[in-house]
Amino acid sequence: MRPDASGRMNAQPLEGGGWGVAPGPENRLESLAVNPLAAAAPDVFAKEDRLRQELARLPSLVVALSGGTDSAYLAWIAKEILVRRALAVTALSASFPASERNAVEDFVRQFGLWHEFIRTDELANPLYVANHSDRCYHCKDELFAKLGELAQARGFAGVAYGVNLDDQGDFRPGQQAAREHRVLTPLLDAGLTKVEIRELSRRAGLPTWDKPAAACLASRIQHGIEVTDDKLKQVERGEAALRALGFKQVRVRYHGAPEAPLVRIEIAPDELPRALTPEMARKFAEIFKGLGFKFVTLDLEGYRQGSFNPKT
Repeated sequence: MRPDASGRMNAQPLEGGGWGVAPGPENRLESLAVNPLAAAAPDVFAKEDRLRQELARLPSLVVALSGGTDSAYLAWIAKEILVRRALAVTALSASFPASERNAVEDFVRQFGLWHEFIRTDELANPLYVANHSDRCYHCKDELFAKLGELAQARGFAGVAYGVNLDDQGDFRPGQQAAREHRVLTPLLDAGLTKVEIRELSRRAGLPTWDKPAAACLASRIQHGIEVTDDKLKQVERGEAALRALGFKQVRVRYHGAPEAPLVRIEIAPDELPRALTPEMARKFAEIFKGLGFKFVTLDLEGYRQGSFNPKT
């Protein structure tokens, strides 16, 4: 949703039915806020009030729910305002970890959201499998197309997703797909930042308030290396093994030729000292060679979001 001169969201009827909005800017890195209360802007509650008012103007809404902090907050507040006129939808695919599905199921059950799962099949798209820097565009293009079809078939006024103000500026080609499908952007239009969304989520009692950022599994595979179901499973199992060792914020980055794959393990800087021991090195080697990697490395810069993104 984009505000017009009066401050109202500029929802517009779309050709073929449903509602959409004029394209608007989006993008930027998400970051884990250590102290949301201290960092949140003083007008955060005014922003939330504006968000509530604009959601209340919508007849109904489909919310794309990935289970992350932003989409969970948006799905929750849409349900608070629209009740059964808000439907949260989660797309399942090979790049969506089983652990995230379980987390989504727990969340919607706890807060009584009207929710459905749908299936997407990015691996059937050669442009996605090729894994060029625009891979995310092809993923989101399919997602928003399916959500738009669902909304139109079921009589929902529009589709929304959880992009926020901090998401502007980062390399995220999926945002272009959202603009093309004229997906609503309530959090962005309310001017909410990641830290503010975490603080509002915390105050609402949402368990996702401090959830680490979790992009899809395909984002772990170096651009130019084809995305396959086997590689996605390697990444998923590797990250699950690292979390089983007690690490919270991790990435398993897939590099190298098929005959000699290399894993680059990223661990949050504050957790890195625990990883820099001979004992942990042995555990890493055992885990990742067991998963089929020929070379096992630990990134000394630690975890950072979008380390495969083109640098501008």
